[in-house]
Amino acid sequence: MKKSNENGRKGELIAAKFLIQKGYNIEAMNYRSRNGEVDIIASKDEYIVFVEVKTRSENMLALPYEAVTKSKQRKVLMAANRYLSATECEKQPRYDIIEVYLSDDTSEKKHKVRQIESAFELEGYM
Repeated sequence: MKKSNENGRKGELIAAKFLIQKGYNIEAMNYRSRNGEVDIIASKDEYIVFVEVKTRSENMLALPYEAVTKSKQRKVLMAANRYLSATECEKQPRYDIIEVYLSDDTSEKKHKVRQIESAFELEGYM
């Protein structure tokens, strides 16, 4: 497995633990539809949250959220729509980005995590 794939999976697990610590329930991870994928689907209070996780090492120049292009947003939104159609969820959808900054120190406590709530919206995604 490529290093970037390994880091991506590691970042998703760190993000899931982060969400659980904040009181979210993890509904699904790596949910795939024919049009896209959602890294994490979580719920809390009145929200069903579709999360795109971007993982980078600490010394990267670009910010992780900058990698969530309009095209990527569209794919997340289409997969989320498929999920909502297939489940009987009555919660309000929200689309978040979680940035995970991996530390050179392998201790999980050294990694930084930042959640951007309502990072993008359904409006105009087609």
